[in-house]
Amino acid sequence: MGSDQELVRATACAVVDKLKAGEITPLDLLDVLERRIGQVDGKVNALPTLCFDRARDHARALMKKPAGERGLLAGLPLPIKDLTNVEGVRTTQGSPIYRDTISARSDIVVEHLEANGGVIYAKSNTPEFGAGANTFNEVFGPTLNPWDLTRSAAGSSGGAAVALATGTAWLAHGSDMGGSLRNPASFCGIVGMRPSIGRVAHSPAFKIDRNLTVHGPMARNIEDAALLLDAMSGEHPADPLSLPVLPTSFLSAARSGERPKRIAYSPDLGITPVDPEVAAITRKAAERFAEAGVIVEEAHPDLREAHECFHVLRAFDFAISKAALLRTKRDQLKPEVIWNIEEGLKLSVEQLERAEAQRVAMAARTLEFFKTYDLLLAPATIVAPFPVENRYVAECAGVKFDNYVQWLAIVYAITLACCPALSLPCGFTASGLPVGLQIVAPSRGEAQLLAGAKMLEDILGIRGTTPIDPRPAK
Repeated sequence: MGSDQELVRATACAVVDKLKAGEITPLDLLDVLERRIGQVDGKVNALPTLCFDRARDHARALMKKPAGERGLLAGLPLPIKDLTNVEGVRTTQGSPIYRDTISARSDIVVEHLEANGGVIYAKSNTPEFGAGANTFNEVFGPTLNPWDLTRSAAGSSGGAAVALATGTAWLAHGSDMGGSLRNPASFCGIVGMRPSIGRVAHSPAFKIDRNLTVHGPMARNIEDAALLLDAMSGEHPADPLSLPVLPTSFLSAARSGERPKRIAYSPDLGITPVDPEVAAITRKAAERFAEAGVIVEEAHPDLREAHECFHVLRAFDFAISKAALLRTKRDQLKPEVIWNIEEGLKLSVEQLERAEAQRVAMAARTLEFFKTYDLLLAPATIVAPFPVENRYVAECAGVKFDNYVQWLAIVYAITLACCPALSLPCGFTASGLPVGLQIVAPSRGEAQLLAGAKMLEDILGIRGTTPIDPRPAK
């Protein structure tokens, strides 16, 4: 079977191959994970809720099927973000309100993953209701960055990113509204991908066509992320925006060798300050495309309305999904969540009309931009991992922000433009902290996104730097 250490370090694709060949079983992998979690998770707090009994029951049921009928993941274990329901497992949403809530049924994305051979063994930590790009909450406490235990893992899929970085997961589920997959991927040196709207079906709640948030894959490399996206994808009648599975798999697309001809790099998308060291590292990485004959130019689409548009649409989303909690459980909500809901309840129809029009305009201009460029590259976060006790980034490069989400503009602008995007590890700061490069493709362009990202991953040669054992501050 190989030693624990060899399996922990193996890629998800390699482990799935072993499962399909009968060299290991899902139960073997669960044993390895349980030991690894016991060794490292107490230092980082990535996976606060474990469900190994449920996982082993599912694994045994899978093992009764012929090896070729166990789905794309063939029994590979993975954790689910604690905002998403898993039947029979506690789902707190990081809130004291739901501290003891056991989900009666699974979300559609979980059903898809289990139908494709995924075995769920844990829930990954998240900030309260996913609000704020620093993973801490009153139920479980903070998740710490394994590269430096005094630093933030970002969020809101921080627990998932840290599990991958520390070898307590081969693949992990996440979700993304304003960068919640991409920010923690950047801070933890792994891959986090926001797919196109509808690519991953989910259970509708509060609004039938909510689309700022999407579910997506997190992994240690591009091929593994593509494998998980294949397992997550597919339409479902309960989600009217969901898209059918494509004839060519995303893993095949990642391995296709397809090359972009012309790419754009922007240090700031024209809308945000950026830490100079982060800008330099991401620019250097983007320019490596030129080694393969790709034209690299500095450019970005016009996204000037992003701040106002996102503030309004995000506040509206909080109002429709959390106003009832504000009325009945205000004393149990953190200040940022209260602010979000109240901002939403104050909105006028005219503000919503203006924000929706701004989003349409930005999406149209971005689509036009991609007639010239195959991919758009930018920093995935504007700073390196910050001290975990800071609730958010209050200023950058001498610029003070108006609110606690404005530092995320470089990712939420891409959300508004309806583009798939991912964070690829691209280098380290002088103090040894990871930096992620955001790679963006036109809407529904996941195949070209993954192919281009895989090409750059090969050029950069950083793949394989995770998993790591948690490290104290230098």
